[in-house]
Amino acid sequence: MNRYYRYSAYLKQKYARKTYKITLNIPSGCPNRDGTLSKDGCIFCAPDGSGHENAASGVALQTQWKTAKALIEEKYKAEAFIAYFQSFSNTYLPEEQFENYMQTAAQLDSCVALAISTRPDCIAESHLSFLSALKKETGVDISIELGLQSANDDTLKVLNRCHTAADVLDVGARIKKAGLELCLHMITSLPWDSERDVIHAAGIANELDCESVKVHSLYVPKGTMLEEMVRTGKVTLLSQEDFIDRTIVFLEHLDADIAVQRLVSRVTEERDSPYGWHKSWWKVLEELEAEMDKRDSFQGKNVNICGKTWYNIGD
Repeated sequence: MNRYYRYSAYLKQKYARKTYKITLNIPSGCPNRDGTLSKDGCIFCAPDGSGHENAASGVALQTQWKTAKALIEEKYKAEAFIAYFQSFSNTYLPEEQFENYMQTAAQLDSCVALAISTRPDCIAESHLSFLSALKKETGVDISIELGLQSANDDTLKVLNRCHTAADVLDVGARIKKAGLELCLHMITSLPWDSERDVIHAAGIANELDCESVKVHSLYVPKGTMLEEMVRTGKVTLLSQEDFIDRTIVFLEHLDADIAVQRLVSRVTEERDSPYGWHKSWWKVLEELEAEMDKRDSFQGKNVNICGKTWYNIGD
């Protein structure tokens, strides 16, 4: 039994061929780092903006694409590809420059979609208008990935996100209205959150009719504020068992037609701090899936409890 709707199944259904993401790097920034909102960034965000395995942003997109595509074609026999802009906030650069990068990416060989990771406060109507027109012009699908992380505004303050859950709801609704796809990122092992907050986050994803979600565990990269907080005892991380339990609760309250891109996050060994579970992401995933089997748990099991009535997001 498939306990949750895997992103690979979503892609196979959508494109009828094996489809993989290729991570591309552009010189984007973040208002949470340059002093516009804060200079500290989110407490869990590494100095490289979590782009742990990216090419340098100065390398031409065509070169980044060609190199990665050749490796993935050989290893996974993929036939179609998604241009994924991951590090920092990829709409946070001059709009003309952003538009040029997206136009280039949409024309890359065998590219079927763009996935653009950004913050809710870095999406203007002009971005949505441009991307909607680009989708119509090229036939390439476009997905915006937003970091919700928590549905609890007090937790978002601790994380130094400098936005609220309502901001995500507002922008998410406008993204969908523009005819673009939406992916929400959620951290299910935040020590400041309760199980109720995790259920509320599933409700937000349901309310927005997201195409997909990404679930993260709270890992601790080197050089982050979180590393200092854990080292000095200001925060105690949740156990792996707590993470698994909360993630299962999240999935049980998530609509069954929302694809799950990821259930466990990871950081490269050289960027990992001494704190955390120190277990391979795939091993944690195996144990999570085994626990779902044990409980006879599945995505959407309790969605009638969560429903689509948590929030009124308007038009």
